[in-house]
Amino acid sequence: MKKSSALKNLKTVLFFICFWMAIPVESQHKTPDGYIFTYFKGNGEDGLHLAYSDDGYKWIALKNDTSFLTPEVGKDKLMRDPCVIKGGDGLYHMVWTVSWTDKGIGYASSKDLIHWSKQEFIPVMAYEEKTRNTWAPEITYDEKSKTYMIYWASTIDGKFPETKSEEEKGYNHRIYYTTTKDFKKFAKTKLLYEPGFNVIDATIVKQDQEFVMFLKDETRNPVQKNIKIARSKNLTGPYSKASEPITGNYWAEGPTAIKINNNWIVYFDKYTLKKYGAVKETSNGWEDISEQISFPEGTRHGTVIKVSADEINTLKKQ
Repeated sequence: MKKSSALKNLKTVLFFICFWMAIPVESQHKTPDGYIFTYFKGNGEDGLHLAYSDDGYKWIALKNDTSFLTPEVGKDKLMRDPCVIKGGDGLYHMVWTVSWTDKGIGYASSKDLIHWSKQEFIPVMAYEEKTRNTWAPEITYDEKSKTYMIYWASTIDGKFPETKSEEEKGYNHRIYYTTTKDFKKFAKTKLLYEPGFNVIDATIVKQDQEFVMFLKDETRNPVQKNIKIARSKNLTGPYSKASEPITGNYWAEGPTAIKINNNWIVYFDKYTLKKYGAVKETSNGWEDISEQISFPEGTRHGTVIKVSADEINTLKKQ
């Protein structure tokens, strides 16, 4: 009986050894998925820049930190604040700020982040003559309704006068939005978030059963210039009162969030310090991990997305 049991065990071991050896080497040592950061440099004149990371902490510029896409639409033909998401159709969809004073945003799509569709100008605020600007557009995809929500910050002269600040050159932003299923037809633009203060740079992610908006309090007097949070059960709101700041004693803007190793990380542009920062959500609140991350020099307001190892390897060859 003992010999029979030992023989069975030996056969089992040999089977698994042969099975493992039959697996191709590349499958045994498959590179894990990673992350791409989309950003701009300078004033956004040269267009879309990309960096990659294996762990979300160390970011390395792709294509020698040269542009992947040159801006072609809008008054100033800029590509600031590029937001990229992967949609339900498998395409990457991007929106961006085209000008300091335009009434619309830029849009393009791609299968691989390398080859992009013809750039389009979407006049999301053309209906309002007194619109001063359309800044930092973002996209969030609602899987339940198969709908994309595009949202941005605009100042409409004469609206919300109680929070107008001459220290901010009269800018008094609120967050507006439109929805679409195909990026061809767009719903009527509506007000998304009115927190009672000058607000810009909203970005929204799904966390469990609610939508979480990270936003910048743009108040100049008394000075805020920090990142806060609002929540809603529905993508289109209504959103809650803004939280206390989750960032520290520095000016921060352009938040973007992603979950890495079961912890939410929010990256942001420390624009007056000319470097990037980040905070990580923990059981004790938000921990500043700015000293643990590194980005290409000159990185400005961008977004983070998860991508496959194959896609990163293809991008590395550019």
